[in-house]
Amino acid sequence: MPNWIRRNLVVLAGLLTLVYLTLPNVVVLVFSFNRPDGRFNYTWRRFSADAWKDPCGVPDLCGALALSLQLAAWATLGATVLGTMIAFALVRYRFRARGAVNALIFLPMSMPEVVMAASLLTLFLNMGAELGFWTVLIAHVMFCLSFVVVAVKARVTAMDPRLEEAARDLYAGPVQTFLRVTLPIAAPGIAAGALLAFALSFDDFVITNFNAGSAVTFPMFVWGSAQRGTPVQINVVGTAMFAVAVLAVVAGQLLTARRKRAEEHH
Repeated sequence: MPNWIRRNLVVLAGLLTLVYLTLPNVVVLVFSFNRPDGRFNYTWRRFSADAWKDPCGVPDLCGALALSLQLAAWATLGATVLGTMIAFALVRYRFRARGAVNALIFLPMSMPEVVMAASLLTLFLNMGAELGFWTVLIAHVMFCLSFVVVAVKARVTAMDPRLEEAARDLYAGPVQTFLRVTLPIAAPGIAAGALLAFALSFDDFVITNFNAGSAVTFPMFVWGSAQRGTPVQINVVGTAMFAVAVLAVVAGQLLTARRKRAEEHH
């Protein structure tokens, strides 16, 4: 037995880590089928699927969820477009203050969220901006941008420039080279940055809470509900979002495996 454990120590550590990471999601799933006696869904009482039948039964829950999804979608689009352009510029071009820009990109990632939130709030108030959807969107694009740049930059750095040179030798124009060679190769990094930006935007509470004004996102709704009760529908939404994320990852893995098999076949 000790020899078997020694040979499979890495696998066992990986499985234990996976269980540790998945356990909270399992608890959320189980308690989405609970029917609590009071307002707090912290103790298992009896099985019930009523919350799944009416996930919008709690006032303002679906409105907050829709606002979070809308913010995450627009923030992902803005951060991905800007982050991709910045990543290509930092890797492909030489310009003054390039090193300073590289360093500044990491500041939002290393800065505590509460500091960034207070700084953005000060900026918006000094500008006379009304706190709400647009201030939250600007804030989300700002702190998601760094993560997209890092993801795309890593992919672009690893690209073989000879592939683009070969496309130009075959009389492909700049647009054709970018669309048919550069973009497909960089697509995994862009997709990773976009998914990361969506998750960060949807999940953010600190920066959103400082700059949301009267707007209420899903994390803010959950925090407010926790003060007076935790509806089972919150667990339903959390389980649904987790299932969508898992399906997206599985679909991506299947597509990658299918593409590899097709390449090997050819």
